[in-house]
Amino acid sequence: MAIEHLSVHHRFVARLPEGDAVLTYRLTQNRLDIRTTYVPPAARGRGTGGALVEAALLHARAEGLKVIPTCSYVDPWVAAHPEYRDLLVISDGRPSTV
Repeated sequence: MAIEHLSVHHRFVARLPEGDAVLTYRLTQNRLDIRTTYVPPAARGRGTGGALVEAALLHARAEGLKVIPTCSYVDPWVAAHPEYRDLLVISDGRPSTV
């Protein structure tokens, strides 16, 4: 699955036949705050949301950023993929407890 990083628009996008799946984020200081993850209903359950989250986390790691998991999908995804746990912080900068 191809994921595009549209950095000017602060989003990662997967173009699907059912419509675009999108992860939005906000950059604050040295943190990437993942705000929302959306997958069209007809395309859910195929790993698209996870692919978007993983793309954002890989980008954060490459750029030396920590991640604020504002989107409720991120914490459980990282709990299932603990190799990304070190990237998560809560909004005040403390490590996440995931």
